[in-house]
Amino acid sequence: MNFLEFAVWGAYLTCMGNYLGVAGLGAEISWFYAIQGIVSIFMPTLIGIVADKWIQPQRLLGICHLLAGTFMIMLWYMGMTAGFGNAVGNKALFITIYTLSVAFYMPTLALSNTTAFTILKNNGGDTVTDFPPIRSCGTVGFIITMLFVNSAVWDNGSFTLTLAQNAHKFQYTYNQFLVSGLLSIIMFLYVFTLPQCKLVKKDPSQHRSLAQQMGLDAFKLFKEKRMALFFIFSALLGMSLQVTNSFAGPFISSFQGSSDPVVASSFAASNATLLTSISQVSEACCILLIPFFMKRYGIKGVMLIAMFAWVLRFGLFGLGNPTMPGVLLFILSCIVYGVAFDFFNVSGGIFVDKECDPSIKASAQGLFMLMTNGLGATIGTLSAGAIVNHFCTWQQVGDTSYLMGNWPACWFIFAGFALCVFVAFALVFKPKKTD
Repeated sequence: MNFLEFAVWGAYLTCMGNYLGVAGLGAEISWFYAIQGIVSIFMPTLIGIVADKWIQPQRLLGICHLLAGTFMIMLWYMGMTAGFGNAVGNKALFITIYTLSVAFYMPTLALSNTTAFTILKNNGGDTVTDFPPIRSCGTVGFIITMLFVNSAVWDNGSFTLTLAQNAHKFQYTYNQFLVSGLLSIIMFLYVFTLPQCKLVKKDPSQHRSLAQQMGLDAFKLFKEKRMALFFIFSALLGMSLQVTNSFAGPFISSFQGSSDPVVASSFAASNATLLTSISQVSEACCILLIPFFMKRYGIKGVMLIAMFAWVLRFGLFGLGNPTMPGVLLFILSCIVYGVAFDFFNVSGGIFVDKECDPSIKASAQGLFMLMTNGLGATIGTLSAGAIVNHFCTWQQVGDTSYLMGNWPACWFIFAGFALCVFVAFALVFKPKKTD
């Protein structure tokens, strides 16, 4: 289940920008990624209420995937109808269908956890020890579909796998949406083979208001200065979360439009999705380092390490190129991503769990996610899009379009912002000594 859950996402998350440029939507790349943050603010909570009261979570998980997958296949159909290398006809309809797909997919991230925890508990499992290796299958699924769309080619009615330069690779075309949609349909069919997760009747005396179910009671944490600062910095750092998902693919692929044939035909430039998959491998590994660093450096130290890792993540992209030795900087940037992402998200969740009253722990975690993946990621992605659109433009080179321009300036601006957040956090945030 976890394998399929994240395989659906991996099919397009890091390479969608490559196709959007061809589809005539290059200027709206940041909006496509921001939409994920916007729907994450309210859809998981609303779907969660439905799963608590009316529909078993594993069944609702399947229904959401059916809807999300159907809309993804509709995106593929629109792209196929427009034809290879052509812009989609109705851009507003394309964006609307994408929004509906994402609106039903994002809640499945929580529903899959709820389903897994319930089945494990019902069968005598220990969620603390049994779930992490199960969840790691999700990262494997994400990586495998990334590698598949990186190499898969459909051209003139024939299917092949190649690492050579080819404009018909799924990572550049509408076929990435077909892969995601079909995997969602498979997920829809698969979840109905899972054991039931029966609804639990709630005690009427423990009735929670809609505001409590929406997690709004957690906002009282802003009354405490230290927690208010933590959530504000969470939003600021969250602004970096989707930047490389949005633009790393178009950036690395843009080298294929270089006038230097060695650069244009380089392995890295032709396999941007494969290269960025190193980030997910690093993410899977770095999570194992968190207990050691938490014990040795505390919450502030670990958060500072994460913030400086974002500086390196962006800065190394600005300095690198797809040929030797510059490609080593790209690889190092992808390795650093594991530290930047895991150390911030996991340690932040642990900090919230330690500091909050048990009665609002779930709401506080929801607030943490809202500030980072909702508010922060949305503002950050839109801001990054404005910067990229200022320094870069889509240019037709051969059979496809590439986002060409002053990319180093973009990455150094992102790195400078992350550095400012790092310095401000180091000076302002004062944890308790016990932290």
